[in-house]
Amino acid sequence: MAGAVRIRGLVKDFGSRRVLSGLDLDVSGGEFVALLGRSGCGKSTLLRILAGLDPDVEGTFEVPERVSVAFQQPRLLPWRRVWRNVSLGLRGVDGRAVAERALAEVRLAGHADAWPLTLSGGEAQRVSLARALVREPELLLLDEPFGALDALTRLAMHHLVEQLWREHRPAVLFVTHDVDEALLLADRVVVMDEGRIVAEHRVDLPRPRRRAAFADLRSRVLSNLGVDDVEAA
Repeated sequence: MAGAVRIRGLVKDFGSRRVLSGLDLDVSGGEFVALLGRSGCGKSTLLRILAGLDPDVEGTFEVPERVSVAFQQPRLLPWRRVWRNVSLGLRGVDGRAVAERALAEVRLAGHADAWPLTLSGGEAQRVSLARALVREPELLLLDEPFGALDALTRLAMHHLVEQLWREHRPAVLFVTHDVDEALLLADRVVVMDEGRIVAEHRVDLPRPRRRAAFADLRSRVLSNLGVDDVEAA
C-alpha cells in the first residue's frame, strides 16, 4: 500500500551504546502512528534513519519514495524569504505558486515574502510543515514538531496537523513525549524502551477527540512508560 513502512530487525549503535535493538514496526498507508518513550530510547534516531539521514544501520527497512520530515526546530534559512524556504529543492514546477498554495493550507497566506526571523515560533513551525507537505509525501515524519511551542499555539497546531492529515492522507510517524498529544492525534500509539517496542495501543475513538474519552487508555500508556497516572495528573 502506498505510504507503508516495513522495519525488520533494525539495529543502531553509537559507539558502544546500542540505541535500536532489533526493532520491528509496520505502518500502513494513511495511518497516523505516535512514538512515545523516555529520552534516549531511540525514537528520533528511528526517524532519522527512515528519512535517510543515518544509513549506518543493521536490519532492513522499506519506506515509500516520497518522504518528508518536520523537526522540532523549523530549520528555516534566514537569508531566504518564506516562499523560497518552502519551495527549497523543488524542480520542474513554479516554486512560488506551489509555495503559496502550501502556505495557504497552513494558514499563512500573505506571508510568502516575509523573512523567517520576523515569524513567531508557531508561524515558523507552520512554514516547516508547509515545506514538508509541498512535496506531497507518502510518509510524513514529525520529530517533536510542537515541543518548543507555547500551550495555546500547540493546541492550534494539533488541529492543523489533523486537518492536513485528513486532506492529504500520508502515513505519519510522530515522535512526542506528550501522552495526551499522542492520544489526541494518532490511530495507534507505540511505546519504545531501550531501542525496542514494548507496547502498542489502538486509539479507536471518534475524532475530534476529548481528553475525557481516553482517560483509561492514558493510564495504560503511562503505565507502559513507568509513570503513575496520579503522579502525572
